[in-house]
Amino acid sequence: MNETTWPWPEAPEALPAPVVDNHCHLDHRLRGGLRMDVDDALDRAAAVNVQRIVQVGCDLEGSRWAVRTASEQPSVVAAVALHPNEAPDLEAAGELDAALSEIDALARSEHVRAVGETGLDYFRTGPDGRAAQHRSFREHIRIAHRRGRTLVIHDRDAHDDVLRLLDEEGVPDRTVMHCFSGDADVARRCLDRGAYLSFSGTVTFKNAEPLREALRITPIDRILVETDAPFLTPTPHRGKPNASFLVPLTVRFMADFLGIALLDLCRAIDDTTDRAFGGPWARRT
Repeated sequence: MNETTWPWPEAPEALPAPVVDNHCHLDHRLRGGLRMDVDDALDRAAAVNVQRIVQVGCDLEGSRWAVRTASEQPSVVAAVALHPNEAPDLEAAGELDAALSEIDALARSEHVRAVGETGLDYFRTGPDGRAAQHRSFREHIRIAHRRGRTLVIHDRDAHDDVLRLLDEEGVPDRTVMHCFSGDADVARRCLDRGAYLSFSGTVTFKNAEPLREALRITPIDRILVETDAPFLTPTPHRGKPNASFLVPLTVRFMADFLGIALLDLCRAIDDTTDRAFGGPWARRT
């Protein structure tokens, strides 16, 4: 089995207008150690009208890869950062400051649109690691301000502290709540700060009613869609590797849930993504 022979599900029906997968990890390996071929991934996505992608770094290696891939693929732009779960280990090794300096340098690239995914994760990191996460998150916010980049936030079980640190450092003009995981109350608090809410395949899960209520109260011009591929695969393929070509499953679900015409939602998501990430970039057609 090689990079291009993963048994992907049949592609869903193409969307009636283009949308952007604003958060994916093309560099992450699939089960069995396979890595999806980038051109194959982009071609499969474009065939269903997912014509642009934001490739997101979670560590130094992944951030470098994101910038390099965006420089080679016009339909891809990069986001660079240290995932919050990286921060405690880097701090313990005395390497956090140097790593943050490199993220700052990478963020200057013309191929980088965002600083992320950064934020806080209290699910995998316990209380002993929170100080390092806070320090890292604060510096990422400052980098986003300094470089004029969108801030992409990972928030897991840390809503109050994420919003507190944002308020203390100042919310960047363009802030995206990646894989939004809160309820309607958290959504309102994020929206009040001008954030965009990005919904993944989790919104299709049976146990995600609070998340769907958050979607219900989100204005259409603040809604984004993502895969977080290869994670968070939408129904009916939950539990299998995700990819950008499955975005139509999530978008159709959201349109049905909201009672919005699919074409209108696609156009809104595409326009909103341009605003959220600092303007349009090339499509893969």
